[in-house]
Amino acid sequence: MIVDLEDLALATGVLAQALDLPEDAAEAEVLAARLAAPPAGRPVVRLADADGAGVVFASINDADPGLGHVELLAVAPEARRRGVGSALLRAAEERLAGLGADRVRLGGNPPCYAWPGIDVRYTPAVCLARRAGYHLTDTAWNMTADLARPSTEAAGDEARLESAGVKVLAAGADAPDWVRAIWGDGWAWEVGQSLDRKGAGCYVAVRDGEILGFAAYGANRPSWFGPMGTAPAAEGLGVGRVLLRRCLADQRADGHATAQIGWAGPIGFYSKAVAARLERIFWIYTKTL
Repeated sequence: MIVDLEDLALATGVLAQALDLPEDAAEAEVLAARLAAPPAGRPVVRLADADGAGVVFASINDADPGLGHVELLAVAPEARRRGVGSALLRAAEERLAGLGADRVRLGGNPPCYAWPGIDVRYTPAVCLARRAGYHLTDTAWNMTADLARPSTEAAGDEARLESAGVKVLAAGADAPDWVRAIWGDGWAWEVGQSLDRKGAGCYVAVRDGEILGFAAYGANRPSWFGPMGTAPAAEGLGVGRVLLRRCLADQRADGHATAQIGWAGPIGFYSKAVAARLERIFWIYTKTL
């Protein structure tokens, strides 16, 4: 039987057992907590197996009310192959349909998400998606930055920026509003989270009182970097590289050996700036209800 999830500790316990990849298992508690606190007004679904063997987190897309997301589905190892995952997925689909969804995506609902899609190494999840009638509709990827590499040091580039009148500062309370004006509510929400959470932070590049760019980390979980953006006025200055390296230096100081660049877009930039490598590949599956 599937019931409403009432106890976040249950979700954390299931995740700690079910997440096979070390980079996920180590952050099971923070992952559950952050998924449980999405942007205000987002319709959400939180369900559990009545015996505590599995959980599912789902929600409606902020911009498209017809699109539902299954953000996370986890089943304890000892309960697998008993239909628990299928039952949780069906129940989530029914709840999402009741909220107005006519399509469901197995993947993140930015700006508050666990993963872009299904990490291809979670083979049972891929099999479940295919059995349930989902079709592969997109691919996303993370990049990994080795925080021990000298390329994550920013001092030299920061000095060059300063000579051009650009300073790199810890972001203030006005940063979300500036980000919202250029990139919209999603990134603005993430920047706001990075200002308020332990193990998170945000930097801005400023010239003559004007913000030229920003970079944040820890908005979804402490080991992840992003989002980052630079204004057109900053093109060619190297602002993005400096902001990225400043964030990674903080993550290294917090004890992380690597940082995940989540849902990475400009592969060439991250590779050149900090020798980041493509590592996690996510398949995004969609189904019409």
